[in-house]
Amino acid sequence: MATKKQIILPILILAIGGAGFAGFKAMKKPPEEKPIVDNTPIVAVKDVTYDERTFNVRSHGVVSAKYETNLVSQIAGEIVYLSESFIRGGFVKKGDILAKIDPSDYEAALTDAEANLAQANAALVQEKAFGKVAEDEWSRIKQGKPTALSLRKPQLAQELAKQKSAEAGLKRARRNLERTTIRAPYDALIESRAIGQGSYVNNGSPIGKLLSVSVAEVRLPVADKEIKYLSNRGHNAVVTIQGEYAGQPQEWVGKIVRNEGVIDSRSRMTYLVAEISDPYGLNQPKNELRFGSYVTARIEGDFAGQVTVQPRHLVVDGKVAVMTEEKQLKFVPVNVVRQIDSNVVISSGLKAGDKVITSALDYPIEGMALALPEDKILREEQSEGEASESDTKIADAGNKE
Repeated sequence: MATKKQIILPILILAIGGAGFAGFKAMKKPPEEKPIVDNTPIVAVKDVTYDERTFNVRSHGVVSAKYETNLVSQIAGEIVYLSESFIRGGFVKKGDILAKIDPSDYEAALTDAEANLAQANAALVQEKAFGKVAEDEWSRIKQGKPTALSLRKPQLAQELAKQKSAEAGLKRARRNLERTTIRAPYDALIESRAIGQGSYVNNGSPIGKLLSVSVAEVRLPVADKEIKYLSNRGHNAVVTIQGEYAGQPQEWVGKIVRNEGVIDSRSRMTYLVAEISDPYGLNQPKNELRFGSYVTARIEGDFAGQVTVQPRHLVVDGKVAVMTEEKQLKFVPVNVVRQIDSNVVISSGLKAGDKVITSALDYPIEGMALALPEDKILREEQSEGEASESDTKIADAGNKE
């Protein structure tokens, strides 16, 4: 027969267990609802715009003088005069006196030449008179025929030759005297001077080097694939020269005057030559385009019409990825007419206002859904609102229990 204690103890244990179970059940939270994951790719886009464009060709080069002259002495003598402008970096005008060689010997030589010519002229007049007398004497003789010698014709020819030699000597003496004065052959910049006051020069001795400042030249290398964008192979094309003056960027305008017509064996480039008038601004005030300057050039080419410029990496197999109005992926074939550095020029295929996808897509499939960054923000705000509403409902349900 069970005792009272044996009956009450199991009941008490069951009661405590039931109370504990009820307590744990009340403390348990309902399972959280997992948010729906949106795997739609987020892309960045850029609107397509069309503009009128000219196919300019870029190049570079070094500025040089169109004419360079190494002056040398054409006679021998001592330098007795030097112009103050005849120094490195000096500017001179055409005809300016740069230096003088001692003219004393050449003035004396000119006097001798003038005397020789006078003597030759007198001898010629005398010989002509002798010839006239001989001719008159033979006219009185009825028999026989006079010879050239009897008429003094060889003597006359000899005197004529002496006169011409004297005239040539006079010209030579005058020219040598003129050469004692060394003049600038054109408006020039003095690059170097090789003589000094009192120095002695011989025939062929270097005097100095001059650079013409009327016109500057720039040899511009251009690849064959770029030449096709220039009318008439660049001849007479307008070129904008870009460089620096006094630390500030400057521009000068010139013209392509010739195509050298050969491909350089080392660079495999064709050279166009641009000319810029009055580079040092001597005739009209402007910034100096100094010889030896490294410059870049923009050569004006053919008119391209209405085109759009896009990054080169966006064109894959001749197509560009765009986002349609329905926010779907579409590949549009395009016509690329030129590549410029990291960009390409597209003449057709894209329409103004099309949204070109500029961000990368991992697994692009035409027709797949796309989203913009603002769409993602809007969805996140909606998700946060829905989550907040769900938490409120759960809390209300817990309070009711």
